[in-house]
Amino acid sequence: MRRLLIPEILAPIGPDAFPAGPVERVGGRIMGTTWSVSVVTRRPGEGAAVRDAVVVELARLVAQLSHWEPESALCHFNRAPAGSRHVLPDDLFRVLEAACAVARASRGAHDPTLGALVDLWGFGPPGPVAQPPDEAVIAAARARCGWRRLALDGENRSALQPGGLRLDLSGSAKGHAVDAISDLLAARGFAHHLVEIGGELRGRGLKPDRQPWWVALEAPAGTTETVAALHDLAIATSGDHRRARDLGGRRIGHTLDGRTGRPIETGLTAATVLHASCLMADAWATAVMVLGPEHGRALAEAQGLACLTASGAGWDWISPAARRMLA
Repeated sequence: MRRLLIPEILAPIGPDAFPAGPVERVGGRIMGTTWSVSVVTRRPGEGAAVRDAVVVELARLVAQLSHWEPESALCHFNRAPAGSRHVLPDDLFRVLEAACAVARASRGAHDPTLGALVDLWGFGPPGPVAQPPDEAVIAAARARCGWRRLALDGENRSALQPGGLRLDLSGSAKGHAVDAISDLLAARGFAHHLVEIGGELRGRGLKPDRQPWWVALEAPAGTTETVAALHDLAIATSGDHRRARDLGGRRIGHTLDGRTGRPIETGLTAATVLHASCLMADAWATAVMVLGPEHGRALAEAQGLACLTASGAGWDWISPAARRMLA
């Protein structure tokens, strides 16, 4: 059985609505994962130029957003002295602003400042750990986290380094990168494309066969196949079925709850959000995953999100906004 999700509002049909060129696919690796772009080109052979442009743009984003790149703007901020305020580059500020908006709405379920906890549990640049941290160490790391401590200033696009706070944009950077690549392609005249980074996607326009960019929702094995028409729409999934490891005799996932300082144990295996912005889909999916079935679903409904959640039994909940997309 297959379930179809189609946007409620379709983009207006214009003179360039139906592309006629070939579809070229390019890809590579970035941010510890893979990326790919399927693009309708105007003539054969343009894919190489598209790939070159994407590689340059991704390198620019890594230089701002990566917590794995020691010389990134993010890492420079993480090492800055206590009490210092920093004007941030545009992409870093934009991602932090969006992440903090979701943090505020989710009461901290999504938090871009959990770098100390991410490292503590063995999911950051220092690498895996042999044993779970004890309560005192967790409490000390939690004290260094907290999105409110950033004190973002929208007027001069700056943030405060209160001391010891470490940004980690794992729950939003890939989504922003997807948006940035999509915007780059559109600005260069490639109106019809599908961008994917690490399983997060955004589609614009149509394929030459006048079909939208159909993609299957990422979910644990055994779930009902659900496909979405990414026609000017993005999709992101948060789930611990991709990055999990054994620690102290238990299987733990990489998604952390900053409110407890621990990996989540909510019973959800995946949360998927469809949104016009992949950045926002990414951040909201993380928040829903952290909050769990009851509170995560309440958040999705309150925010009007097109959201699906999965547990061990498969896709077990579809938000009202997502139900309106069912064909």
